[in-house]
Amino acid sequence: MEMFLRFLSAFAIGGLICMIAQILINKTKMTSARILVIFLSLGVILECFNLFKPIKEFAGCGITIPICGFGSTIVMGAKEGAKIGLFEATTYGLTYVSAGLTAAIFFGFLMSIIFKSHSKRK
Repeated sequence: MEMFLRFLSAFAIGGLICMIAQILINKTKMTSARILVIFLSLGVILECFNLFKPIKEFAGCGITIPICGFGSTIVMGAKEGAKIGLFEATTYGLTYVSAGLTAAIFFGFLMSIIFKSHSKRK
């Protein structure tokens, strides 16, 4: 039963994030890129004020998989690097997210080879 509740909370929070993004797409003239930056910044802000961890404990991958989890991970790396020095504070953020970035680039490239993209028709 505990596992079911964890899945349910992850689905609910992840779905809420997606719902908010879809409402922003449908009801505003904001581009998808701006919406992504808003969610990335939200993850950064939540991590800076130590609010991301309690949400993560409740929602699990429902909060870490969307782009706000990426922002949080960058800040976690920057905090670790700041303990060592200024240069490390700027580089550790990318060290923490390097596996995810590598996978995104690789699979994006792979999909671009397999599928042909089309521009949106109005």
